[in-house]
Amino acid sequence: MNRSVWKPSLERSNGSKMHQFIKWLDQHRGLHFANSYDELYQWSVTDLSDFWGALAEYLDIQFKQRGSVILDNAPMPNTQWFKGYTLNFAEHLLRYFVEHPKAIAIVAIDETGDRQEISGETLVQNVSSVATYLKKCGVKPEDRVAAYVSNTPEAIIAMLATTSLGAIWSSCSPDFGVQGVIDRFSQIEPKVLFAVNGYYYNGKAFDRRHEVEAISKELKSLQTKVGIHRLKNLQFDDAEWTTWESTIQNPASLYFEPFNFQHPIYILYSSGTTGSPKCIVHGAGGTLLQHMKELKLHTDLGHDDRLLYYTTTGWMMWNWMVSALSLGTTLVLYEGSPSYPDLSRLWEIVRHEKVTVFGTSAKFIGSCRSQTHFETLDLPIDQLKTVLSTGSPLLPEDFDWFYKHFGNDVMLSSISGGTDIVSCFLLGNPMLPVYRGEIQCRGLGMSVKIFSNDGEELIGEQGELVCTKPAPSMPLYFWNDPQGEKYRNAYFNVFDGIWRHGDYALINEHGGAVIFGRSDATLNPGGVRIGTAEIYRQVDTMEDVVDSLVVGQQKNGDVRILLFVVLKSERHLDESLISKIKERIKKNASPRHVPHDIYQIQDIPYTVSGKKVEIAVAKILRGETIYNREALKNPESLDQFKAFVNAS
Repeated sequence: MNRSVWKPSLERSNGSKMHQFIKWLDQHRGLHFANSYDELYQWSVTDLSDFWGALAEYLDIQFKQRGSVILDNAPMPNTQWFKGYTLNFAEHLLRYFVEHPKAIAIVAIDETGDRQEISGETLVQNVSSVATYLKKCGVKPEDRVAAYVSNTPEAIIAMLATTSLGAIWSSCSPDFGVQGVIDRFSQIEPKVLFAVNGYYYNGKAFDRRHEVEAISKELKSLQTKVGIHRLKNLQFDDAEWTTWESTIQNPASLYFEPFNFQHPIYILYSSGTTGSPKCIVHGAGGTLLQHMKELKLHTDLGHDDRLLYYTTTGWMMWNWMVSALSLGTTLVLYEGSPSYPDLSRLWEIVRHEKVTVFGTSAKFIGSCRSQTHFETLDLPIDQLKTVLSTGSPLLPEDFDWFYKHFGNDVMLSSISGGTDIVSCFLLGNPMLPVYRGEIQCRGLGMSVKIFSNDGEELIGEQGELVCTKPAPSMPLYFWNDPQGEKYRNAYFNVFDGIWRHGDYALINEHGGAVIFGRSDATLNPGGVRIGTAEIYRQVDTMEDVVDSLVVGQQKNGDVRILLFVVLKSERHLDESLISKIKERIKKNASPRHVPHDIYQIQDIPYTVSGKKVEIAVAKILRGETIYNREALKNPESLDQFKAFVNAS
């Protein structure tokens, strides 16, 4: 069992919103859980209808019309939620700021140091103006509004205006290449496009007008184009472009038309690294209820908090983060590189802006750990209470580094879920201890288990992460999948009627979880399944290694493990270092984990949301062609792997 590295004080645990929910259930439902999360969790996944109904009441979801059935008896993926219930998604994200117009809703900062503060009153006025503009442009419920935008206030305002009308929002970040955006947006045929003219990153200004024009020309369905000028003095040439400024000049009273609980609001996309991106449609009620549960109960956010989650609009964490507005939380946005001019930049913003909850990637925390200058950096940040990490498994050594620098005042919450559910299966909990290398718990209402290949539940053993019962944030459907075949094949083609998420994981006796990597990237030498994260945990903490990628390659009827490493600039891969790497893996993992070959490369391929691209590399090593390279942050990095196709 891993050792505990953090434990909430009695004051923090009893003052948490999770604890308040337990007390509310006692007072309003006569349910007694003795302050036990495990008892609360077991009830939440045993009686789904009672749990989600009670949660909606506790969160004060404003249903305009109420039905009689919270969920029907149809098996996944055909389960219907809150039939007959209506609401408006945007109304819930704005209601606190309608009631508290002077409260600060958004603080936005970019690499140049430009800082903008938006009050609740201004946010509501701008949303009403853009909604009025979109309505005049003929936008109707279920029309698609696409956005090629940065993580800025304009993106949030445009999204809220879109969803207030019942239209569907879909966004890509401006670091996406032209073909990657077209591959996504052309499938959903948007009526409106919001686009930035450029962005700042790593000390440079990137003019994206050429890319935007190329994208807009390919989207034949477009009727309206709105330009957002992030780079001053650079105008779109086409006279058909409307300026952002003109869309926010005519505030009107906001009317929030109610829509069905399962009305679509978001289209998100699969990575597209192994095929055409899948268009995943999410509903208003399920997204709202799930996000509010995770943000309020599991993350302990409220109107006194400030949340900075480093993300782009092309990652589901942006949608998740924006939902914190529903709790009155102030959003602190950052546009730029997390490591410019160095890795202290985001920590400095956290301190200066009095951020209470900071979200980032496991890769960022790992980078901080490996940088020697952090040994002397003045890290203590008095108001910070929680740090969230996602994108990939957080290494045990990252927990060590974190608590060495932050002491016992801050909860480190590794969280895991995905675009597929636009939320989490596994996440943090302010009432539970943090164990080294583990995610604290399963989310309330999420019947998450680990299955063997034969469909048997495993405790304390590695296997497939599954969800055995429906959850309201599961996709409504895939776009252009009228028979639901792609949807079923994506999640229900392994265990009948059970969601297989595609993660290789473990849940232990006390309910903690460890993710070992993606199931489809799992290695299988000699018939023994090995999660890639087990090897990364050994290699990525070595002093000479900057980054690494591990894949399996079929050879002579078996799978051999190939490890690719990026080393520090002055280091070269020699026999001594190869032996050192293999010995470390053998000692700390097992002889079966030891790579057959280790190669030095220049760069590791990542998706734009920061995930290592193991499957695409494995395909290249099989001699296959990767067509959707635009889905990658650094597509040129794939070329170096062609040299290893015929490696002996």
